[in-house]
Amino acid sequence: MANEEPVKAESKFEAASKGQSSSLVGDTVGFLKNNKKWWLLPIITTLLLISVLLLLSGTVVAPFIYTLF
Repeated sequence: MANEEPVKAESKFEAASKGQSSSLVGDTVGFLKNNKKWWLLPIITTLLLISVLLLLSGTVVAPFIYTLF
């Protein structure tokens, strides 16, 4: 028993690396909550809506999108 090494406490980084990985949406929401960056939410929402419109503009849905504007 005298030859045993002391047990090292696991660092937060090592504990997090063994945990379940989260999604991009979960990480973003966690960042907004932890850092109180709620002003980023309208910017992110607007960028997502514009990207959805751009993706749909190349499909059959395009004539219906153009009637909105």
